[in-house]
Amino acid sequence: MTAPALSIENLHVRYGGVHALAGVSFNVGSGEIRGLIGPNGSGKSTCIDSISGRKRPAGGRISIFGKDVTGLKPAQCRALGLSRSFQRTSIFPLLTVRHQIDLAARPFDDRNADHVLDTFGLLDCKDVVASELGYGQQRRLDLALALVGSPKLLLLDEPAAGLSREESLVLAQTLRTLARDAGITVLLVEHDMEVIFGISDHVTVFDTGRIIADGKPTSVRSNPLVKKAYLGSEG
Repeated sequence: MTAPALSIENLHVRYGGVHALAGVSFNVGSGEIRGLIGPNGSGKSTCIDSISGRKRPAGGRISIFGKDVTGLKPAQCRALGLSRSFQRTSIFPLLTVRHQIDLAARPFDDRNADHVLDTFGLLDCKDVVASELGYGQQRRLDLALALVGSPKLLLLDEPAAGLSREESLVLAQTLRTLARDAGITVLLVEHDMEVIFGISDHVTVFDTGRIIADGKPTSVRSNPLVKKAYLGSEG
């Protein structure tokens, strides 16, 4: 039986006396887009921080493609095929788009920079300094940097934050295409419900460090607790 791309088993994370994650468990299949939703402070970002090695769990197990990565450092997780983006872009404002991609590619001997830029519509501005790009282009550059090295598991923390409606929908379609054509597994934390329910294969709902709902988008959308607490409707 093929191991899932990502397996979370009874994950516990504490910040001092606060139990940020309390026994979280779920699996994400290869090539799947999994959406994570919930209010601020519910544990979504803590979860992906733990997966990517930025936060050491107090208990539980994290596996990537069948390999236990619990407590590994970010660089070690990256070498195993995991990459991520952050709520705030991690680009270098004074470097050109292409220079940044080339620098990110060096550890991987990745010669596919033009393809990555083309994927996010940045090929025509590859010689532009990042600070001169529009905000939407800067967000796309941040995602392009995360894709350097051909990762198999991509963790995205609010990739549509600050984007226009049109830019968000274009981004959603790009992520859907990546999962389908490149076989990339995506774990997506996002407050834009149109993006989440439009492209996710499964949606997991967090609240106070626990999972309160998990399933297909239609099932989660119709869950009365989710509708009342996160989607603004009881009916």
